Amino acid sequence: MQPFRFASPTDQVVCPFCAKHLGSDKSERRDRDHVELWLDLYTGLQDAHAHAVSSAQVTAAQAGATLSELRAQVAQLKDAIATDFESAPAAGIRDALGSEILTRSERRTELLYRRLDRLMAAIWRIDTSHHDADARGLCVCGRPVASCPESRAIDGERQELRAWEAKNLQLLREGARHALPSEHPAIAAAGRQLP
Repeated sequence: MQPFRFASPTDQVVCPFCAKHLGSDKSERRDRDHVELWLDLYTGLQDAHAHAVSSAQVTAAQAGATLSELRAQVAQLKDAIATDFESAPAAGIRDALGSEILTRSERRTELLYRRLDRLMAAIWRIDTSHHDADARGLCVCGRPVASCPESRAIDGERQELRAWEAKNLQLLREGARHALPSEHPAIAAAGRQLP
């Protein structure tokens, strides 16, 4: 953005950056400068997109590792509870212990499902920009599917992604809490159907 000062309603002002392009003999330079500017902008957008994809992949890997670790802990706790639970001295203590463990377990499970929902929503966003576009084998981004790193990165998760999306679409139709991202087309369609 540049400030301009007009001396009269008919005054014409040209910014210093554009002044060097005035004249028919300078059109090639103007076009070259514009192409370089657009290329810089495009490269910046590509870098930002690659960083976002990389960040989503790291987050998904971390979540997978955390999920595996928590599953192992749950298995260990189940074994410990099954062993020690029977030796608890009174039924009241067993009941209290059982309900506390159940409450904590349910809360952890709920938090894990929410985290999984956020990760699946991130993968869904990547999938909308990187999937087979047509029978020629091109990705939506314009590259061949085989050489699109984003598409290849989420290939192994597409079946699980479709199952997650179907489950959440059903929850949306039932009016229940769902985890679909706000830009999902079904949410816009549901908004148009409201009275």
